[in-house]
Amino acid sequence: MDAINGVTGLLPTGQAATTPLRQAETSFGDILTAMVGQTNTLQQAADQAIQQVHAGDEKNLHTAMIAMEKADISLRYMVQVRNKAIDAYQEIMRMQV
Repeated sequence: MDAINGVTGLLPTGQAATTPLRQAETSFGDILTAMVGQTNTLQQAADQAIQQVHAGDEKNLHTAMIAMEKADISLRYMVQVRNKAIDAYQEIMRMQV
């Protein structure tokens, strides 16, 4: 028990008491909604960068490629989170009551 309580000592002063409240306020659905929104924003930024390269407005191909990779990594991460959530749901459904 003391080892767990020692972890809160690593937080800056004043945050140790408010951290459990913040965690309780943020639900899993809110986290997923934020992740989907961020992934969508990155996808739109990548699309815009590609359109600028095709139109000749963007001379730096590297920034477009970086935007595309960020969007790709974000999408892959979302797919993995979805897969883990589905696996957890299926495991719960297999449990006998």
